[in-house]
Amino acid sequence: MLYRENGQFKTTYRADQQIFPIVQDRYVIGALLAFAFAVVPWIAPEYLFRAILIPFVILSLAAIGLNILVGYCGQISLGTGAFMAVGAYAAYNFQARIEGLPLLVSLLLGGLCATAVGVVFGVPSLRIKGLYLAVATLAAQFFVDWAFLRIQWFTDYSASGSVSVSNLQIFGVPIETPAQKYLFCLAVVTVFALMAKNLIRSAIGREWMAMRDMDVAAAVIGIRPVYAKLTAFAVSSFIVGVAGALWGFVHLGSWEPAAFSIDRSFQLLFMVIIGGLGSIMGSFFGAAFIVLLPLALNQVPGWLGIPIATSTASHLEVIIFGSLIVFFLIVEPHGLARLWSIAKEKLRLWPFPH
Repeated sequence: MLYRENGQFKTTYRADQQIFPIVQDRYVIGALLAFAFAVVPWIAPEYLFRAILIPFVILSLAAIGLNILVGYCGQISLGTGAFMAVGAYAAYNFQARIEGLPLLVSLLLGGLCATAVGVVFGVPSLRIKGLYLAVATLAAQFFVDWAFLRIQWFTDYSASGSVSVSNLQIFGVPIETPAQKYLFCLAVVTVFALMAKNLIRSAIGREWMAMRDMDVAAAVIGIRPVYAKLTAFAVSSFIVGVAGALWGFVHLGSWEPAAFSIDRSFQLLFMVIIGGLGSIMGSFFGAAFIVLLPLALNQVPGWLGIPIATSTASHLEVIIFGSLIVFFLIVEPHGLARLWSIAKEKLRLWPFPH
């Protein structure tokens, strides 16, 4: 009875087309954001920040970027880890070679570099699609891995091939404690998620979805495939590049190319599939699932008095991932986000069966 629209009248197009047209949704989202910004930094322990919250927030941002490309535009990509690596190493080089460059500017410049690389490897999407496009983006992963391993300029001629950052600051405020890092990442993700949601609801977002549903029909009605596909690659790569820079700067602090291997690309693709293709909320659901499942497999059996070896837990993780991907592709292709939408529809009609 609490989730009803009685008395909520829309008198303008602006009111009818807002992101959260139902008042209860706006209240819930506002309460969640207030809790995340004002309460969590004071009550969460350091382990929760480092192991769950910060990885969840950053991977959610990367999943949003990938979802724009795969879920909204229908272009398969297996090179997301490469674009994250480009964003991280580009931001590192800007930070290391330009003295006094603000951290936020370095992150955005890293995203722009990832955009350039994403557009270059997105050009084949103008002629190929499906499995062939997936293989083309996979080539980006192998090329970027080779470049950062062999070209020492990218790593500032580090003997070990790893790079590190320290003394992070934003507007003169140091970002040192886990709570400060969490708040910074959460603020960035909130802004980017809002921008992505509004972009999807705009004209270019409708062009992406038209290309996803039927590219030939979209071209017939006047949508330019070149513009739609390349803009999807550009926006997706930019968001993923910023996420990669955050992953290296804030979460890892010190990293090497293996931190953005092909496993990262598959992990992000799993997030999008399990969370829900074509859903911003699904990106958060998928990231939460991917981050929490390994911890649950390692911790819950011990709490229940059932010891499980680390190798067994890792094998169970792979089995569960594969099973869930097959399940969602067959039973509910739109993932956890669709299940959440169905639950909300039931609440809107409850207790009536229609």
